[in-house]
Amino acid sequence: MDLLVIAIILAGLYMAWNIGANDLANAMGTSVGTGALTIKQVIVIAAVFEFLGAVFFGKRVTSTIAKGIVPIDMISSIHPDIVVLGMLAAILAASFWITLATFYNLPVSTSHSIVGSVLGFGLIAAYNGTISFSDIHWTVLLKIVASWFISPALGAILAFLIFSLIRSLYLHRASDMPAVEKKFIFLQLITACYIAFAHGSNDVANAVGPLSAALNVMGVTGSEIPISVLVMGGIGMVIGMATWGYKVVETIGSKITELTPTRGFSAQFATASVVLIHSYSSLPISTTHTLVGSVIGVGLAGGLAAVDLGVIWKIISSWIATVPIAALTSAIIFVGLEVIFL
Repeated sequence: MDLLVIAIILAGLYMAWNIGANDLANAMGTSVGTGALTIKQVIVIAAVFEFLGAVFFGKRVTSTIAKGIVPIDMISSIHPDIVVLGMLAAILAASFWITLATFYNLPVSTSHSIVGSVLGFGLIAAYNGTISFSDIHWTVLLKIVASWFISPALGAILAFLIFSLIRSLYLHRASDMPAVEKKFIFLQLITACYIAFAHGSNDVANAVGPLSAALNVMGVTGSEIPISVLVMGGIGMVIGMATWGYKVVETIGSKITELTPTRGFSAQFATASVVLIHSYSSLPISTTHTLVGSVIGVGLAGGLAAVDLGVIWKIISSWIATVPIAALTSAIIFVGLEVIFL
């Protein structure tokens, strides 16, 4: 097997592992934070539903990441190796940034990381004259960026409304508050499955989108995204969650605001719904953004004092840094790979 094929597959697995360690951990953090599930139970649920979401609903967003941002077909007709090296650079750049963020317990967006990285490769390809700057699909990019702002706002509004409804219908009328909260532990089990499925459907693309584009150009796969590539992404994410996910679970699960089963249910249901709608629309949004927005929405339902603004600011700072850091790192790696291989 060609050295580049092996390198791109290993890089794709490394990216999938990173997504599991950081992004999937975000998705499941609220279940652990409320005490509804243990880390071990979360890993089992994630293994099943993340995998199902990735394999059966992951194609739409994968095609956007693979070919929606940079004109891959145009570049491959000029020089196929440029696509392979560019996608390898994008995967590695995004992966390195996510590994660093996970080490410091920061829930960054893997969607931001990979979109920024693919854009970094595209900008260098344009600078080199392989394509023109106008060939980059700026309208698609604009849609993706807009969805990053809309999704946390939608998550916050939906979670706020769901929790306010639960509070007025159940909590304010309850004589035994712990008993009501206990009932919602079972509902949180269902929403944990829902959010794992939604996450798999959207975020598997961050690992296998660039991988799929590279394998297609090399003639290893056809133009259709093969199930085997989605399966590989699903397996990588589950392993990441199982081995290193506990680091980020802590931040989402307990540090932003105090979570009870009713609050955790509201945040998870809102997040999963927003993510799944965007997956259907083929848009790679940030599960991290959406969930943090939802957790903040639930916190605000209890008043601003219930939300730790210091933790939120730290998270938002890492979000702002993600796209430029990923793009710059990808550009540097791509230039280095060009020197070695071309």
